[in-house]
Amino acid sequence: MRNELWHAVDLGRMPYPEAWDLQLRLVEARSQGRADNDVILFVEHPPVFTLGRRGGRENLLVPEETLRQSGISIVQVERGGNITYHGPGQLVVYPIVHLPGFGIGVVDMVDRLEEVMIRTCTAWGVAAGRNALNRGAWVGMKKIGSIGIAVRRGVSFHGLALNVNPDLQPFSFIQPCGLKGVGVTSIAREVGRPVAMEEALTAAKRNIETVFGIRLEPQTAEELAKKACIGQKAHSGKDPVNPVDPV
Repeated sequence: MRNELWHAVDLGRMPYPEAWDLQLRLVEARSQGRADNDVILFVEHPPVFTLGRRGGRENLLVPEETLRQSGISIVQVERGGNITYHGPGQLVVYPIVHLPGFGIGVVDMVDRLEEVMIRTCTAWGVAAGRNALNRGAWVGMKKIGSIGIAVRRGVSFHGLALNVNPDLQPFSFIQPCGLKGVGVTSIAREVGRPVAMEEALTAAKRNIETVFGIRLEPQTAEELAKKACIGQKAHSGKDPVNPVDPV
């Protein structure tokens, strides 16, 4: 039976490897039935470039030494897609959802995540939409939100990254998602003023509830760990992972 209550956890600002490990532990708990509800994590990351299954180092436009001097790390992960950037001012959302139990497939999940970003942008009068060039949310030929997910034992993880009010300079260090000749923008740049992350978070949560037809129940990471009996380290086995290419 479809469970329409998702646990929502606000992680604040968390280093990428810690959030990644938490996702893996939640995926294991959800796939093994130790977690009865789907979970969605909301987080900001310190500056980091992540590489998907299709790689991405070839899309770096500056030497890696420049990244080290800028304090930006590089992490290879199992999501689909190419290189992307995460940093403060960007809203990152990780849905840990048992797709068969929820009654949707991977493409539908990606479609709905796009819709969440598009509707969230609309709250500030930003006319975002889709682009056949690449999945995500776009304002003309400028990308404002990215998507990259993976699926393990029917459970999705990774997710979306929406540019709310980030420093956009690090995007100039790469060809975002491996795409040439496209720009990157943010809600703040489009409206010409700062946008509070808390406002974007509230709007995104409201749109997630509407688009997915669910209700979000706030949880702390500690409460979630206790309920799901999450261990201290992620499962290190080689379970099948299906990456989804859009980033």
